[in-house]
Amino acid sequence: MSRSSLTLEQANAYDKDGAIKREVNNALRVLKEFRVKFPFTENPQSIDWLDTDKIFKRDSNETGEFFRYLVYSLEPIGHLTIQNSSVYQNIRLQLADFKGLLHTAVDKNKSLAQKVDAPWEKINGLGNDKQLAKKIIFCFNYENAAVLPIFSTQHLKYFFNRIADSPSVGTKFYSLGAEYAYYTTELLKAKDIAPLTRTWETAYFARFLYNTYPPPDKEPAAAETSWGKVGNVETNAQLELRGFVKLLGDLQSKGKITGQQFREYRELWTQQQPNDRDVLIWRLKQLLNTETKTNLDTPRNPPPKPRKL
Repeated sequence: MSRSSLTLEQANAYDKDGAIKREVNNALRVLKEFRVKFPFTENPQSIDWLDTDKIFKRDSNETGEFFRYLVYSLEPIGHLTIQNSSVYQNIRLQLADFKGLLHTAVDKNKSLAQKVDAPWEKINGLGNDKQLAKKIIFCFNYENAAVLPIFSTQHLKYFFNRIADSPSVGTKFYSLGAEYAYYTTELLKAKDIAPLTRTWETAYFARFLYNTYPPPDKEPAAAETSWGKVGNVETNAQLELRGFVKLLGDLQSKGKITGQQFREYRELWTQQQPNDRDVLIWRLKQLLNTETKTNLDTPRNPPPKPRKL
């Protein structure tokens, strides 16, 4: 079974009660409200009216309205982890630089790659993988349907490897923006293959990807965090195995597989081809989402027991 066919099966079974779609639609209404309050796309000159208290209120030590919307109210269409308020304070101190970056973000003559590659790193906390910058770009370019609320470049790669039938091109020498734009485009192409997902809002499609193919909890790319530390670099194979082990752990914690089955499924994973792994993940997620307490059968072809020396 091809990855696109498997994805279509999962899409057909997704969100049957419509709860996630309602949540996304509500968030899109909040996005429209945000865009009315900050009409930067429609009127770029209004960027120059943005004042410091909209960014961060120094007197009360509170996040300003702009980022309350962007990070918190709009969380259902794009999660961000902001560990402290220092990035908002830095933006407040460099408001002129930030306004220049906003002008780039809404410039209809700039490509997605150019918008991401703009010098966001001039403001401490907006550089590295530029996830906060990517959400800003998404929110002010949503209507062109060429952006996705997936702000981790590593997550984009992860999802591409889960659903795309075609191999990726080498992006080793791409800029961050060019690589981000490439994988965004490829995921949108994969979205448009099936008539069902073709009609979905991009924000709803992104939620489907995160719910169906949850990436590892940790951001794997080597990047400076807000605390100035550098994370470890993990390969796609390591990311995929980590996600699979997490799924097995969730199943075991709910009593749906035994410890022995956990070990057998993990060993089976290492012996399978990517398409077979996708089918196995789909079966296990079905089991995880069922109410029954009946365990899934041990893999049909469990790995041979290790020979004793």
